[in-house]
Amino acid sequence: DTYKVEGEPFFGYLRGGYTHDELRAIDDYAFAMGIEVVACIQTLGHLGQMLQWPRYAGLRDTNEVILSRAPETYAFLEKLIKAASAPLRSKRIHIGMDEAYGVGEGRFRGLYGQVEGTAIFVEHLGRVHAICAQLGLRAMIWSDMLFCLAAKNNALYAYYDQSNNPAEALSRVEGIPRDIDLVFWDYYHTQPEIYARKIQQHKDLGCNSPWMAGGAWTWSRLWCHVPFSFESNRASLIAAKSQPGRVASFMLTIWGDEGNECDFFSALPVMLYVANHAHTDKSEIDAVFMENAFAAVCGGSLGDWMAASGVDELPQPNEARAQMPSNMSKWLLWEDPMLSFMSPQYAGLALDEHYAGTASRLLDCALAPNTRYPLNRLLRMPGLLARVLSLKCNLRDRLARPYKAGDRTALLQVAETRLRPLIEAQRELWLYHRARWMRIYKPFGWETLELRYGGLAARLHTMYDRIVAYALCLPCSALRKSRAVGVAAGVSRHPALLPGRSRLPSLTVPFDSAGDVSGPSMSADAGSGLSMGEVPAWLPSITSADSSDDPAAMSMGLGWPVTACTSSLPACTIPACGPLQSHADTSAPAPLPVLTALPATSDTDNVTTINALGV
Repeated sequence: DTYKVEGEPFFGYLRGGYTHDELRAIDDYAFAMGIEVVACIQTLGHLGQMLQWPRYAGLRDTNEVILSRAPETYAFLEKLIKAASAPLRSKRIHIGMDEAYGVGEGRFRGLYGQVEGTAIFVEHLGRVHAICAQLGLRAMIWSDMLFCLAAKNNALYAYYDQSNNPAEALSRVEGIPRDIDLVFWDYYHTQPEIYARKIQQHKDLGCNSPWMAGGAWTWSRLWCHVPFSFESNRASLIAAKSQPGRVASFMLTIWGDEGNECDFFSALPVMLYVANHAHTDKSEIDAVFMENAFAAVCGGSLGDWMAASGVDELPQPNEARAQMPSNMSKWLLWEDPMLSFMSPQYAGLALDEHYAGTASRLLDCALAPNTRYPLNRLLRMPGLLARVLSLKCNLRDRLARPYKAGDRTALLQVAETRLRPLIEAQRELWLYHRARWMRIYKPFGWETLELRYGGLAARLHTMYDRIVAYALCLPCSALRKSRAVGVAAGVSRHPALLPGRSRLPSLTVPFDSAGDVSGPSMSADAGSGLSMGEVPAWLPSITSADSSDDPAAMSMGLGWPVTACTSSLPACTIPACGPLQSHADTSAPAPLPVLTALPATSDTDNVTTINALGV
């Protein structure tokens, strides 16, 4: 529903539909380069975005399927077909009709009684075909429902079942119009013979020249899975080019299911592969040729773009490739970090190293000046994604172990060295993804992804706050008193994001006589600084290399700028967390030098930062 229809404001409501003028501009641009633009719309199923509105309640069979047989349905579909085809030069139109599961099972049954699904489908197809013919358009449809309805099985398994031939079921009803082109779509298999048998079944239905449709795997993921796209399209193209099943037309599809998270430009290698494969009788494309062609035509390094698919590849594949590639980067990114319910799926795999290595390679490619491969700059997206995943995978296990052991110091260490960088990495991914979206798409639809990023960020902040509060023995109520508890303030207000290290209200974190933190509070009083009592024995410490340094003139870690009061600080020893030693551990390596002197100011107070411990 992403095109405008005159007089139908709720069709594509708030979906950023293309106007007549925009579609005309696209067609003019393509025509100048010899490309035919064909509208691909829906006229039966996949209409849930439209049917959700009360305006179209009378056209609803089910939540996703429009009501067949109703006269008002066909008056409405005629408006859709006119609106989609009028701006374009092409006299072809794809009218969809795929995955119309439940056709005839909703309001249709109450209005017209129980009718066999294939009969409903063919009747509806005939009426829509008549509209197209009246407008001088040749129609094509996806063919899956002919197979699924004949097998009385809504699952795609029925479509790809080699023994399922709907010719017999169609013989019992009035046949499909002869000038309807059937499009056989299969993105899953890697054996040419499977495609060849299904192409023949389409010809058995009376369609002498079916189309073959392959897929560039952009859906339900954040980056195209190039290797599997090569495998599946290789098989379908071999079948499509072979006698006696040879077909005249092939299309490569790109889909954006589940929010269109993927950058469509990541499918460029697949487009190039299919274009070259379709114009040769050979069954294989020379790898060196592909590398040189991708560099010359697109400006990218094919090896690096193939490596970007590593965000969805297990480092140690332990089974043969299934009928669809993994999209583990998607569920690993969006799964709840505290619950991490999918972690058993990758138990025992070195995902940390795998993603860290992938991130390093891709970010090096994307950020380094490269005159030969300028398109490699787009690899920043999978590089940032891999960096986030390198920090997020196994995070719950890393936290669970010290929690069960009662090791609060180790908990803080994980929070500081993995969770905190994860929050920053996730933020950078979100900002880049947003910029990229606004560069290549309309803004509509981004709200769906931003809600996912926002939810993930909120959960990571909550996770951090709770861990720090637990490790510091803070009551849960303290989390409601101030967002400045522990590193939460530091995460939300990174010093790099603060112009000129501006002065902000200071944070007071008093310890009671028992060594527990009594509760944080914000104070704007000049010089109130960090008020500290006894430091709990379990806290590790950072000690300045020069004991003569003034603690008030030191900066510590990443966090919230506060005013430090020299008189309230123990000399030269400040509690902190990280890969550091405790007071009792005299055999451990020397502490990391994270304290750095700040330039003197005219004010009696200097700016420092608060670290994960609220210090």
